[in-house]
Amino acid sequence: MPLWQWLLDAAGVLLGLALIYGIALVVRRRVLSRHGGTFEMSYRVRSERAGRGWLLGVGRYSGDDLEWFRLFSLSARPKRVWRRSVMTFEGKRDPEGAEEMSLYPDHLVVRCAVPEGDVELAMGPAALTGLQAWLEAGPPRPIQEL
Repeated sequence: MPLWQWLLDAAGVLLGLALIYGIALVVRRRVLSRHGGTFEMSYRVRSERAGRGWLLGVGRYSGDDLEWFRLFSLSARPKRVWRRSVMTFEGKRDPEGAEEMSLYPDHLVVRCAVPEGDVELAMGPAALTGLQAWLEAGPPRPIQEL
């Protein structure tokens, strides 16, 4: 078989694999949103360099947990899970510098405190309202003595 036919076959296989991957991502998103509404939410995995370390993803509330799924992953399991009982809202800000290009348009950067340290998330204004309502709707936290 001539070389051009091998190259054409290889290009066809790669195109087919890319199409299957795209369809699998759409099906995964549908399955994730079946058990509750999902929303666009980015997570900052590394904060050593300003404006860097953001990964696009999808957030979902599951009872007392906030689950985060990577956008371009085929896994049905969340990559990160935060418990409502230990998560507190610390503040919000507009994206700065390189963050504007890394995040979805009109998203705000939200800082939350968890026992492991601060967590930075990015979400739209409506999703931020939902996060604040979800955090406030949790059971009362015990009062810590000074």
